[in-house]
Amino acid sequence: MDYRLPDGDTVTQRLLALQKSGNKPFTKSLHPGIENILGLRVPDVRALAKEIAGSNYLDYLARPGEFYMEERMLHGMVLRQIKITDTEEYLRMVNRFVGCINSWSVCDTFKFAGGKNFITRNSGRIKEFLTAYLSDNREYAVRFGIVMLMSYFITPQSAPSIMSLLETVTHPGYYVHMALAWAVAEAYIKAPDAILPRLATSPLPAQTINKAISKINDSYRLSPARKAAAKALRRKS
Repeated sequence: MDYRLPDGDTVTQRLLALQKSGNKPFTKSLHPGIENILGLRVPDVRALAKEIAGSNYLDYLARPGEFYMEERMLHGMVLRQIKITDTEEYLRMVNRFVGCINSWSVCDTFKFAGGKNFITRNSGRIKEFLTAYLSDNREYAVRFGIVMLMSYFITPQSAPSIMSLLETVTHPGYYVHMALAWAVAEAYIKAPDAILPRLATSPLPAQTINKAISKINDSYRLSPARKAAAKALRRKS
């Protein structure tokens, strides 16, 4: 049964009403092969998530919708807004969300509630939780693990160890490959001296490393010399 907001609208009604300010053709062009896209603006979905989190969000989380892509995105955004009272219960909620991810945008718009303080207090457990997804057989679960490790755990000091975790990923999915390239580029940006030799020796596929090098060269956070050093290590496909 569709969750009903305090004003009487259902979540579905509210999402459909937001279509008028969206751009469905553009959103569909960014998500080839994904069905039931409304084309909503991300800030609009985020605002609705905040509204739900301020009401009886446990009832909502017991039956979040999954028909529209934006319903799945909303699910993750509500999890960003709630107060965490039990870490393990919260991670069970996040795990349920991971099971409904069906696009890169549903994955990448997720953020943990509690921000950096939550991650710092529970860094070992969160890292363990995310690392487990790297060997999952579901494409978007693997992407989730990669993107979240990149977002929360790559630092100048940790970049080599995170790179080692990334190198364990064997899932062949396109969106896994793209996430790996993004994360490798971020590791290089944070610790270029440590990661540069890894670009030459990493067991990751040539296409992944080459895509990472392309992202490195697109970055505004690196000097021309750092970009050139990485570009010199492009591999033959």
